Amino acid sequence: MANQPTDVAIVGGGMVGGALALGLAQHGFTVTVIEQVPLPAFDPASNPDVRVSALSAASVSLLRGLGVWEAVLDMRAHPWRRLETWEWETAHVAFDAAELKLPLLGYMVENNVLQLALWQALEAHPQVTLHVPASLKTLERHPQHSVLHLDNGETLTAKLVVGADGGNSRVRQMAGIGIHAWRYQQSCMLISVRCEEEPGDSTWQQFTPSGPRAFLPLYGEWASLVWYDTPARIRQLQSMSMPQLQQEIERHFPARVGRVTPVAAGAFPLTRRHALQYMQPGLALVGDAAHTIHPLAGQGVNLGYRDVDALLDVLASARSHGEAWADKPVLKRYQMRRMADNLIMQSGMDLFYAGFSNELGPFRVLRNLGLMAAQRSGVLKRQALKYALGL
Repeated sequence: MANQPTDVAIVGGGMVGGALALGLAQHGFTVTVIEQVPLPAFDPASNPDVRVSALSAASVSLLRGLGVWEAVLDMRAHPWRRLETWEWETAHVAFDAAELKLPLLGYMVENNVLQLALWQALEAHPQVTLHVPASLKTLERHPQHSVLHLDNGETLTAKLVVGADGGNSRVRQMAGIGIHAWRYQQSCMLISVRCEEEPGDSTWQQFTPSGPRAFLPLYGEWASLVWYDTPARIRQLQSMSMPQLQQEIERHFPARVGRVTPVAAGAFPLTRRHALQYMQPGLALVGDAAHTIHPLAGQGVNLGYRDVDALLDVLASARSHGEAWADKPVLKRYQMRRMADNLIMQSGMDLFYAGFSNELGPFRVLRNLGLMAAQRSGVLKRQALKYALGL
């Protein structure tokens, strides 16, 4: 096939890669997106996707700026206004939108709904070329460009290659970029459930000796339960029928979950990764390709959208000033803006994970005293919430 030139080739068209592609196209770049899995059309009668993201207000603002948020709302999204967390009933911490004078803290959105809204916009944009289904076979690096060979026989030439292809990024591996990584001694199960009553607009998380239990309200009568536990226990739960899983939910979730009926479930191991660098000349990493985080606070996709926002700003500004926007000095600005922020958030989640995984009596007392202090901290609590929301 003929070699197809493009300004930017983005490997991975998921929630983060799709948002970056659309933003770059709207800034006048020609963009090619390579994605392995085609998306089915939206069916409003379908059950919710097991994979759900808690989008922060800042992420919603980015998507609104890209012009896709109304398409998300036309499908399915659910606002959340309150977050509660506790271990002891006497040590609740609650974060409320009203504390920041906001109408809401964010939205719960199914991953496939978000990705589909982005792809509909990409398909309609004249600056975007989509290769789906397709995957990257080989990557040749040259001083002023890269050549990408795809498994469908296509060949692309790009000034900038962006890896948005997840935690096991092939772009990162082909570029020889190393990572700091380890696997947590926990796995996570996501369970789509029907509720007897509407789930409301509050999301909550209870810490238990074996791991947190969380509740994410969705649209209508639907909600998502998040169950963290040892890998062996999660494998055991995966082997159960839905009636058996319902019995386990009744035994191990707090009573406030109410009567729920599980419909679908999926599980995954928890791994922390951080790339040693986010860029090389003519190459950048975003989202999970650059960093993965313990999902305790639901920050994964929100950090990815902070990456998108920063890279869009850096590239568009450099191009408007006539700079060589794919070169190292420009891309290093992106790395400097994002690497420290992502590391701080990763480290904060690691502290929570370590602090609430220790069952020694003194540690339990100290962490619950800490939660009670956090609830009463006023300004500090509000600042922590604003940081987590990207405000």
